Amino acid sequence: MNKKVLYAIALLLALGAPFYLYPVFLMKVLCFALFACAFNLLIGFTGLLSFGHAAFFGGAGYIAGYALKTLGLPTEIGLILGTAFAALVGLVMGGLAIRRQGIYFTMITLALAQMLFFVFLQSPFTGGEDGLQGVPRGRLLGMLDLGNDVTMYYVVLAIVIAAFALIVRTIHSPFGQVLKAVKENEPRAISLGYDVDRYKLLAFVLSAALSGLAGATKTLVLGFETLTDAHWTMSGLVVLMTLVGGLGTIVGPIVGAIVIIALENKLGDLGAFLARVTSVEWFNTLGDSVTIVTGLIFIVCVLAFRRGIVGEIAARFKPAGRH
Repeated sequence: MNKKVLYAIALLLALGAPFYLYPVFLMKVLCFALFACAFNLLIGFTGLLSFGHAAFFGGAGYIAGYALKTLGLPTEIGLILGTAFAALVGLVMGGLAIRRQGIYFTMITLALAQMLFFVFLQSPFTGGEDGLQGVPRGRLLGMLDLGNDVTMYYVVLAIVIAAFALIVRTIHSPFGQVLKAVKENEPRAISLGYDVDRYKLLAFVLSAALSGLAGATKTLVLGFETLTDAHWTMSGLVVLMTLVGGLGTIVGPIVGAIVIIALENKLGDLGAFLARVTSVEWFNTLGDSVTIVTGLIFIVCVLAFRRGIVGEIAARFKPAGRH
């Protein structure tokens, strides 16, 4: 089926979703889908495994929340400030990390992100372990009341679609082709005259900025920000989403985010339902076993579905003889 048709069907489903499912849950899924897509731009199309993306996601959430709650700035300004902060941190972190490759690059991003985590832990404006609570949604452009969940959902959907379109455009642009060349064979890209470090840094900053936009939007949706979003485990979670959905695919991270967030939020309900149907009391404990279930899914994907859900589906339906 044509990709444009699939995108149109997905858009129609997204437009009607808040009338059938809880809008706040859907908005959370959208925010994590954008986070995963931003991360995939770096690892899937540039070949850089960052373990510090939680710094952008959580940091932008804190900055946006502080701007909206304490400074009383308009909603759109809060989102812009959060995104700009993530881009700035990405510029500094990327400038230091791209000097190394492989596991050394990954460890540098992890170390820098954890340093920022402890800054958030000690800073008064973040609320420390209590987090930043009571962040107001406000009004978008002074007109749209974001206090209404359905209105807020469509605003978040518009943000995510615009960011996704930017990612797709980047991937298919000449810049994106250079990123793919760097991933496939960096020495060859250097021999062709490309300033590889400059391209990697630009990709890192763009990925950081979009991750920050996802984090700032999530804070706006939920009305609070905590240290969980800035901890290294959040970086691990976005890696899991990307691998489960399909590394290096365009829509794979979205599918991965849907699967993981749905498991985190709905596994307990599923367990309760199975317990009622089967009269097996053990199913009631499923809600407390989210980490175990997601870990098992990760193991299965690594062992049996190396290309992720979308990657395996695409490979199965690829025309014979096409590579």
